[in-house]
Amino acid sequence: MKILHIGKKGNVQRYTDPSERIEDHQLIDLPSDTPIPALLAQGADAEVIIVDAVTPLPAELIGAMANLKLIQSEGVAFNAIDIEAAAERGVFVCNGRGMNASAVAEQTLLLMLGVLKDAVNNDQAVRDGRQIETKEGYMARGDLMELADCTIGLIGFGSIARCVAKTVKVLGAKTFYYSRHRASPEIEQELGATYLPLKELLSVCNMISIHVPVTPETREMVNDRFFSYMRDGSYFINTARGEVVDERALIRALESGKLAMVGLDTLSGEPVRSGHILVNLSPELERRIFFSPHIGGITSSSFRRSYQIAWSNVKKVAAGERPDYVVNGVG
Repeated sequence: MKILHIGKKGNVQRYTDPSERIEDHQLIDLPSDTPIPALLAQGADAEVIIVDAVTPLPAELIGAMANLKLIQSEGVAFNAIDIEAAAERGVFVCNGRGMNASAVAEQTLLLMLGVLKDAVNNDQAVRDGRQIETKEGYMARGDLMELADCTIGLIGFGSIARCVAKTVKVLGAKTFYYSRHRASPEIEQELGATYLPLKELLSVCNMISIHVPVTPETREMVNDRFFSYMRDGSYFINTARGEVVDERALIRALESGKLAMVGLDTLSGEPVRSGHILVNLSPELERRIFFSPHIGGITSSSFRRSYQIAWSNVKKVAAGERPDYVVNGVG
């Protein structure tokens, strides 16, 4: 079986145990920025594509690969793949559902705690010799909070959000969630999370965390109207995708005081350049954003789980079986 990998060269070999691979395979390993003609020159007859989760995979490429049976995203996201074009050809498109759940949940917790403890600015205060003044300021104002002081609202309740709920339950936080599909009473009880409609959740909670994929329905769902329902002085966390947020509306929410601070692992229009609107703010607004460079899901353990899923699906397709985590309805 011929497999075309489009992504970070060497990752398949680096993060895969040799025992997990199928014996009779040929791997063509090409970087994400390889032009389509070059991809086809080496991989037009491939039966499988394993692709970086944010690398575009257009109909032009899919339609030119006559033997293609499976497209496997290395991550959870699949919005860069033309899933309709694949479905028309009967090609399975699968993602790595759950492969990065614990990693992204940890990053979510990092950002939550980082904004509550004002971690970046406090680090700078110590470096500037302002340790005592900063510490005494918190003591005088009484505004340094614990996670248990917050009411957490999770939007989306897939594997990542459930992992977050499980963790914050241990820390004593009160948690609500909104999802198109409500979880069972047993899951809600186990995770200590209560369902609320979206508008009500936004009005009740003061720590909002987004856990939804990018779809036509979710693109810029976090907009002026969304923020209008939130409590003044709330916190906002995004470890999902930047495209679910209207970033100009986010700036307006910071300016108005609707948001106290935000923690962002992802921005719209990645890779982020120096001209991005969220990295060109006034010093007052700048200090109220805690960034991380979209690293939530890229732990070595996440990559190993991703390729375990990928090779399992390759084996199933080779055996004429339906693979796991199909996202385009084929089969």
